[in-house]
Amino acid sequence: MAREQGGTVISHESIYRFIYHRSAQKDYWHRLLPRARHRRGRLGKRGGSPVDRIRDRVPVSQRPSEAGTRKQAGHWEADLMLFSRYGQAVLVTHERRSRFTRITRQPNKAARPVLDSLLGQFRHLPPAIRRSVTFDNGTEFALHHQLKSRLGIETFFCDPHAPWQKGGVENAICRLRRFLPRKSDLASITQEQLDELVAKYNNTPRKCLNFKTPAELFSEQVKHVALQV
Repeated sequence: MAREQGGTVISHESIYRFIYHRSAQKDYWHRLLPRARHRRGRLGKRGGSPVDRIRDRVPVSQRPSEAGTRKQAGHWEADLMLFSRYGQAVLVTHERRSRFTRITRQPNKAARPVLDSLLGQFRHLPPAIRRSVTFDNGTEFALHHQLKSRLGIETFFCDPHAPWQKGGVENAICRLRRFLPRKSDLASITQEQLDELVAKYNNTPRKCLNFKTPAELFSEQVKHVALQV
């Protein structure tokens, strides 16, 4: 946050944990967040995601360190952005290094169409730009192992009730929520409008990218890989 000025650097994960801890003590700091959820769960708490239903699940602790530091291109995070109307959702994927984000409208939350969308997004990318994907423990990602068998993509899963472990896509969804609130009816939104929204997101300069845009940096990464072939 203030690395250049020699100040203390506080991660967004620590900020979220602090806010939700204070909300449990009735300070209601969570209301300041773009998505005001009352509480996040804790590790080991009963009633969590059915991780035992996810075949070949690999914990995020085994993800390459380069993914965590954002030094290497090709490490992605994915999540579903849900809406109030039953079954409405879009798949959001986020490349950690460039912050480049893609969204795909989903017919429902089932694992098969989610897999089809993931394959569609990653199929045409060079292998060096599709190294890994990190998910939460929703059963919509239960067919993740086919990403490895069909495209060679490694897959990892957050610990239960620890969405901050895929903080990039969480932040992207927060930003997109400003234009696509949960009460939105996707049936009234065209694909062209969705494409315009994500284009605006990817073409907004970021301070964390030295004021480049996610689209610029992602394009540079793809070109760099192409030159090495």
